[in-house]
Amino acid sequence: MTVDDRTSGAGAQDSPYPTPHHVVDHTAEPTGHPLAIRLEQLILGADRRYTPFQAARTAGVSMELASRFWRAMGFADIGQAKALTEADVLALRRLAGLVEAGLLSEPMAVQVARSTGQTTARLAEWQIDSFLEGLTEPPEPGMTRTEVTYPLVELLLPELEEFLVYVWRRQLAAATGRVVQAADDEEMVDRRLAVGFADLVGFTRLTRRLEEEELGELVEAFETTSADLVAAHGGRLIKTLGDEVLFAADDAGTAAEIALRLIETMSNDETMPALRVGIAFGTVTTRMGDVFGTTVNLASRLTSIAPKDAVLVDSALAEELARTGDAPASEAEAAEEAAAAEKEGEEPPSYRFGLQPMWQRPVRGLGMVEPWLLGRRGT
Repeated sequence: MTVDDRTSGAGAQDSPYPTPHHVVDHTAEPTGHPLAIRLEQLILGADRRYTPFQAARTAGVSMELASRFWRAMGFADIGQAKALTEADVLALRRLAGLVEAGLLSEPMAVQVARSTGQTTARLAEWQIDSFLEGLTEPPEPGMTRTEVTYPLVELLLPELEEFLVYVWRRQLAAATGRVVQAADDEEMVDRRLAVGFADLVGFTRLTRRLEEEELGELVEAFETTSADLVAAHGGRLIKTLGDEVLFAADDAGTAAEIALRLIETMSNDETMPALRVGIAFGTVTTRMGDVFGTTVNLASRLTSIAPKDAVLVDSALAEELARTGDAPASEAEAAEEAAAAEKEGEEPPSYRFGLQPMWQRPVRGLGMVEPWLLGRRGT
């Protein structure tokens, strides 16, 4: 679908893009720091050539759809400034082509743009704030950061680009494998997962005591350690929220192991506050890499009532651990099994985890909840 030619050459008042108030000449090429413009050309691999209207027309899409894609990717409206490149035209054409071919619906194409934009925006911010700033310290007296930045980006860009594609393909392969192993089509969207929250205790008080740099280092250490432990033991880090991380696992045993490892690791670090973890098991809706539903809400509530340096799980996860043989259904049953095995001269059953029932309690919005205290168990 092409834009009606009657709008060609029109100003921003004819565009669905809201025009920033500070823009006076809507067709002028935006100005900026000369190095910033050079870096943009280097990174994008193309010069500014098109206004948003011209880019949409060249790509063969409507301005309305082009605007939706642009905003979904997380970019500000620019009126009719000449700021877009051939790469922008190609991206619009590709997304619109997927819709025209029937491979994606229009709402799904917008979701693709939004999820990609949100993920890469955070990655780009981190790389500039934490990575590029440190590397662009002038290596010699008299040199400026500006003089170092351009050649450094020129060297790093192709390597980082290839690494990004490699990691994305690896993650895509892993996610696809998990989905196709689902029992039925419904489980591809609404799946049974173990979902856990790990929360630093007393973080608000810490923010008042620590300097900003110290607080940033603590949060980074917590997020990094959590991410490594979750990945190493077979889980998936869904997101980090400063003093809290959200993770998921396909089975209850994996989630339980991750939770206890988090507690054990953090409690051995004197610089870290106490940690508490809550896990629930059940149906979860996944959207754009995030998880939603009653199971997630329950895990969050369990975390808020968990004791320091302890893990609380819901009854569904406790039952799943018992079903898979990772924990005894009850300590009384475990004792009977051990006595019977000893009588027969056999080894008693071994369990990875132990479960201690806690008092039932009402949880707002979820009714009565029966939490279980999770711990390690020898035999």
